[in-house]
Amino acid sequence: MAVDEPGKIDVHVHFLPPSYRQACLEHGHANPDGMPYLPEWSEEAHLQLMEKNGIQKSILSISTPGTHLVYNDSALAAKVTRECNSYAADLKKRMPDRFGYWASLPIPDVELCLKEITQSADEGCDGYVLLTNGHGHYLGDPILEPIFAELNERKATIFIHPTTPCIKCDPALAERTHASTVQPTQATPLAAKFPNPMLEFLFDTARVVSNMFLSGTIKRCPDLKIILPHLAGASPPLLSRWTGFSTLVPGAFEPCPEAEAKEALNRQFWFDLAGFPFPGQIIGLLQGAGISHERLMYGSDFPFTKAEGVEYLRGKMDEGMKGMFQEDEIKDMYYRNAERLLRL
Repeated sequence: MAVDEPGKIDVHVHFLPPSYRQACLEHGHANPDGMPYLPEWSEEAHLQLMEKNGIQKSILSISTPGTHLVYNDSALAAKVTRECNSYAADLKKRMPDRFGYWASLPIPDVELCLKEITQSADEGCDGYVLLTNGHGHYLGDPILEPIFAELNERKATIFIHPTTPCIKCDPALAERTHASTVQPTQATPLAAKFPNPMLEFLFDTARVVSNMFLSGTIKRCPDLKIILPHLAGASPPLLSRWTGFSTLVPGAFEPCPEAEAKEALNRQFWFDLAGFPFPGQIIGLLQGAGISHERLMYGSDFPFTKAEGVEYLRGKMDEGMKGMFQEDEIKDMYYRNAERLLRL
């Protein structure tokens, strides 16, 4: 990209305010999702990373484990969520040309999420970040319907971020054994070998994509704009399977023909390029799901991807893009698509 070109707009990038990082350490998330570290973060280090990698603006979000850190502790979730969203709002107010943010919504607490939707909108958020599941309640779960109805009414943009797969608490089991002793269960059979972001995050994204379609959430929320992480994770090669299955085999889901799903994916979905999109993953999305380059946006995943990793992956992305796309298309993916979506 020429030196006089605008820099990238980073839609998948994180921040860890001091109070949030401390809360993670105090409540069992020193190694979130099996990662070997909980990264340090500062405004100064972030700006340095942006300068070095040609990033004009970062749309910040809290990553997994999110702001609902402890199952059934709504008071802690309210405190942590408000601190994080207030911190981001102040950062954007001070440097609106450099920072925006996706406000955190602490699913599955519906009342708290609805409160934060309103307050964060008043504070100037660019949209909202939701994890793929909140203590086992996946996006598309009926209990989350009021949240999606409100977001759709507002024509909001949401950024979905993966987290550790989880099986929610069984109400019947909780009633038999005392609710306080029953916890959601992580569903990670290979956790002893692989940090969850390596594989499980991509699978959890696929679960959410299919669940949001087959629950009818997407059909009920036509005005919702959705950014999927990591080029939709493991979703693209499974599209024909779950849509075809839903039309042939009866079950507790709504049938969704493949053509209908593809139309929605190209109308109200966008996809970030964080992670390892080249050389193979991007082909599955563009060719398998028929997605246009106009739906793709840059993502660094800093600071969970360390600074040297961001630089390395940027080089691989530059190389991969030049081999597949025209110069104007590359500009679209690096900043124009985000400008259009966010009306910058």
